[in-house]
Amino acid sequence: MNAYAFFMHDFAARAARPFLETESGGQYTYGDLDRETARVASLLVSLGLEKGDRVAAQVEKSPQALFLYLGCLRAGLCYLPLNTAYQRGELGYFLDDSDPRVVVCGPAMRDTFAALVRAGTHLHTLDEYGAGSWTDAVATATCRFETREAAEGDLAVIIYTSGTTGRSKGAMVTHGNITSNGAALAQYWRFTDRDVLLHMLPIFHVHGLFVALHPILLAGAKLLFHARFDAAAAIAALPRATTMMGVPTFYVRLLAEPGFTRALVTHMRLFVSGSAPLLFDTFEAFRARTGHTILERYGMSEAGMITSNPYEGERRGGTVGFPLPGVSVRVCADGRKCTPGEPGIIEIRGPNVFSGYWRLPEKTREEFTADGWFRTGDVGQWSPDGYLSIVGRAKDLIISGGYNVYPKEIELVIDALPGVVESAVVGVPDVEFGEAVTAVVVRAKGAAIDEAGVIAHVKSQIANYKVPKRVAFVDDLPRNAMGKVQKNVLREQYSKDVR
Repeated sequence: MNAYAFFMHDFAARAARPFLETESGGQYTYGDLDRETARVASLLVSLGLEKGDRVAAQVEKSPQALFLYLGCLRAGLCYLPLNTAYQRGELGYFLDDSDPRVVVCGPAMRDTFAALVRAGTHLHTLDEYGAGSWTDAVATATCRFETREAAEGDLAVIIYTSGTTGRSKGAMVTHGNITSNGAALAQYWRFTDRDVLLHMLPIFHVHGLFVALHPILLAGAKLLFHARFDAAAAIAALPRATTMMGVPTFYVRLLAEPGFTRALVTHMRLFVSGSAPLLFDTFEAFRARTGHTILERYGMSEAGMITSNPYEGERRGGTVGFPLPGVSVRVCADGRKCTPGEPGIIEIRGPNVFSGYWRLPEKTREEFTADGWFRTGDVGQWSPDGYLSIVGRAKDLIISGGYNVYPKEIELVIDALPGVVESAVVGVPDVEFGEAVTAVVVRAKGAAIDEAGVIAHVKSQIANYKVPKRVAFVDDLPRNAMGKVQKNVLREQYSKDVR
């Protein structure tokens, strides 16, 4: 079934209900959503696009950008969101690889895209306020459109992975992937038409585009739609929200605000965190300040959401909970299932799992097991009572002196040290050990902790082969747009400065 039709199944009953409110007070109903997506779909079809053709967008967040995505779904086309931080070199690769028929970009990037797109590609602009040649063209299109049929396996979106270990790969997400995951989240997190979600995430990423949108559409709920995260704006908006989704940085910054009080959020139903690990200290500080326990979950571009801490029951800090309904998860090492407490590669199977990598059939085959499970590349372990914890990425595994070292274990020990805000552990080339364990630490202001103190503390807690050979101190850890620490950047930086 077409994902748009699935999410708007009871449109007639909700046409007058509010769908989206911008931070400047702009209002859109579900009827407006249906009309604007019909115009988008009509325009795209009038340009000659056929089922499966790609529409690429590198645009700032706006309601019109959201209508572009949903209009593509409605027309049976493939939407291709591009991170707004991407520059010419990256964009050239994406455009050449995906061969879009239509490209929509920010006005400042128009000349760059004009030099990159192939002859015959329709190029339009759309700015952060929702204005541009794209909006002008949409305004002339008919607002009547019969949503195209789509099978569960039909391509809906291509999401390019971050590409930290090589060229980005285009994950092919189908209509069935989108609908199954949206339905699972709406059910598991108890969304209803009474919910109002504070949406401050970017929409070029799965978190903001899928996770924070699809359950809202399915439930007929409302979005408070902000262009970006701002702690003061969040505090002002929270009294009118019932739920919020964010990356850990959002919650850290809210906790730094004196105005973020328990009284402010007593009416809230749910806070969700994802896209990067939530420090246990943040988890506990948030609960102590607000009385709310953040729900942490686990997902990826290739599968949407995979696991979640429970809505009802213990939300356990440092874990990502249980498999979502319909999703199967196993942890394997050396071709066998791991026992509780034993780390291994997380493998998944279910209707949420993507169909493969765009134009990379061999890579797709490599990433799936013979019995059809997708190897996520994440290292995890089960607790005895079934909670999943993420230990790290397989590519982040350090092999030092022939021993496997999982960075997360060391980071947890360092992070518990007074005076440490957070840490990241990487392996750098070493003549003697192959790789030397290196810790990069952010100190609290005024903290007296030094390299010798960190090493002594770690040595007192875990095996000697896991103890960092070096500790470096920085003001901040490098992160990508979704708040994930860029360990590839740290490895490169400290590999050049090996003792």
